Amino acid sequence: MSTDTPDAPTDDPPSRVELAARVDELEEALAEATTDDESKKMSIIATKGTLDMAYPPLILASTAAAFGYDVTVFHTFWGLDILHEERSKNLKLSSVGNPNMPVPNAVAALPGMDRVTTKMMENKIADNDTATIEELIETSLDMGVEFQACQMTIDLMDYDEDDFYDGVTTGVGAATALQDMADSDIQLLV
Repeated sequence: MSTDTPDAPTDDPPSRVELAARVDELEEALAEATTDDESKKMSIIATKGTLDMAYPPLILASTAAAFGYDVTVFHTFWGLDILHEERSKNLKLSSVGNPNMPVPNAVAALPGMDRVTTKMMENKIADNDTATIEELIETSLDMGVEFQACQMTIDLMDYDEDDFYDGVTTGVGAATALQDMADSDIQLLV
């Protein structure tokens, strides 16, 4: 029996020059791949204006923007209250018909229960140091999210365009929203 061990391969490691050339090749390939790839686009339609339904489109929009998506959020009907500077500070939580509410519907229907459940949620938001609606809107706008206010709803609800947060695009119609969705990689209805 032989105690000789097989020799390891005698391939020399690459030189610094060879490694530098390979790094340059990879960097060029990466640059080409990223310039050829168009940015991703997300379109969200926000239709509800309760406190619990204001968070999903804002969180999704700001997160997508942080990942480099071009994000548009079209707000229509009660979802328009999210963009209204005064109304967004007083969004309520409906306790009736919400199966996850910690009160039965018979109790939830009592006068004043919406105020109670709204206050419970506001306390939970504050206790968890969760961003407010206003903070999420401002952050999203700073990240380039385009918030669009439905013109038909502005007219229907008799809102003044000056009542919306600075940076909100007003005068947008359904045709624009549909075209934006058609051009998007991701379309969401919230």
